[in-house]
Amino acid sequence: MSVKTEPMMSQELEKRNDFRAILIIGVLFFIFGSVTWLNSVLIPYLKIACELTNFESYFVTFAFYISYLVMAIPSAWVLKATGFKKGMAAGLAVMALGALIFIPAALDRTYSLFLIGLFVQGTGLALLQTASNPYITILGPAESAAKRISIMGICSKVGGILAPIALGFIVFSNPEALDALVKQLDTMSLQQKAMELDAVAHRVITPYIIVAVALAVLAVLVLLSSLPEVDTDQEDEAIATANTSKTSILQFPHLLLGVLAIFLYVGVEVLSVDTIISYGVEQGFSLEDAKFFFSFTLGAMLVGYLIGIVTIPKILKQDVALQISAVLGVLFSIAAILTDGYVSVLFIALLGLANSLMWPAIWPLAIAGLGRFTKIGSSLLIMGIAGGAIIPLVYGRLTDMADAQQAYWIMVPCYLFIWFFSTKGHRIRK
Repeated sequence: MSVKTEPMMSQELEKRNDFRAILIIGVLFFIFGSVTWLNSVLIPYLKIACELTNFESYFVTFAFYISYLVMAIPSAWVLKATGFKKGMAAGLAVMALGALIFIPAALDRTYSLFLIGLFVQGTGLALLQTASNPYITILGPAESAAKRISIMGICSKVGGILAPIALGFIVFSNPEALDALVKQLDTMSLQQKAMELDAVAHRVITPYIIVAVALAVLAVLVLLSSLPEVDTDQEDEAIATANTSKTSILQFPHLLLGVLAIFLYVGVEVLSVDTIISYGVEQGFSLEDAKFFFSFTLGAMLVGYLIGIVTIPKILKQDVALQISAVLGVLFSIAAILTDGYVSVLFIALLGLANSLMWPAIWPLAIAGLGRFTKIGSSLLIMGIAGGAIIPLVYGRLTDMADAQQAYWIMVPCYLFIWFFSTKGHRIRK
């Protein structure tokens, strides 16, 4: 009797540990979304406070996302030395430091300091994501990885909806007065203009002090938690046999194509969220109305994640879900370009639905079969997040050269490559 009971108790204990681990990772993904999508508010806010062009304002996304390119490989080295749990705690601590840099940046209204703070925050997130994404992928059956990542995506997007709304209420309080201020800036004396813009800049100080304290507390809680370590260096017999002759991560073409797919996906996702407020203003909406548009995009992503949880893998395979998402991305992008006003803004928001299952599907398809190369492969995928730095910056330049609507053509070839990866790219092994 005891022989049967012990394995059952062991399985129940393992399930409880997995549930606790998923719960902790879910909190971390909530933090990802909260910090990442604050950029959708910071872009128009800093454009006003620091008197920026469209091109200059999109250095917000550049500074934040380029850190993934610079810091992903060092993040893998840190994780190799510390393990997942200590690495996650370190990532949260670095993010807290980045939030604190916003205080002197706001006091001096210095754009370069804001960008340094964003880079430091992105550095912490690079470490956090390099640890948490493979962790949640491995923590369960491979065929349901997209489902687990979709659950994490819901946590991320809930944070991404709530945090920017809270920040928007603070920095865009009394939006009619802010709209009027923007129109009056050219008629003010230099001293009066500086005084008014300093007051606008100081609005972020209190929120970012709160963010820094919350991140520091969470770092301590993660460090003290019962989060189990996962050994990504162990390989089952089939993967070990397939990887016998492999000596470099560059010998996995499906991973390299996956990195490019992540690069393009993050670029178009950032465009769909972080540009929609400015685009709404370009389409004639007031700042008071437009400041909520980003939540429509994130809401559409939530719907997509729920669809993924219900349908993957029972109804849709991960690659099929990615194919459908890529086709929707092409259709919605073209529709946004060919329509105007609220309808055009609505199609940009619907890109959230198209984008929702891309990360959950690309990630497991790209790291499939990596075995002992999983950590370094995950680092390369995290580097692909730099698409959020480059593509919005190109969009900002195109907006200054032409207009915000026509600049969205940049998204179409991005979605087409993602479709290629979903159909053929992820199957290429030689």
